[in-house]
Amino acid sequence: METILNYCNQMILLMGLLFAIAGGIMYVFPPKKINSLYGYRTASSMKNQQKWDFSQTYSAKLLFILGIVLIVVSFFKVVIKTSEETDVILGVALPLIGVITMIVVVEKALKKI
Repeated sequence: METILNYCNQMILLMGLLFAIAGGIMYVFPPKKINSLYGYRTASSMKNQQKWDFSQTYSAKLLFILGIVLIVVSFFKVVIKTSEETDVILGVALPLIGVITMIVVVEKALKKI
């Protein structure tokens, strides 16, 4: 039986869904006060309330966009046939590269504040 899961990289699709949901939740319900449990927590984002508020909304937007991009990329398997090993490598590498890129972008933006 053919399902949509046969036409995508399932690991990338799952990570994309998780990132998009987490980004949406963080955008709608950002942490109001600086804390060590929830939100985008780095030394620079926790310096003051202004940086904290900015980093929460900005990182949530980027995480949501990253999730959507990963969902779209997961369906490239229809165009580019890959082996199971390649799927696993891509399923780990792409989300990791995306998160690292997101952190770099947010940290650069925080330095401008």
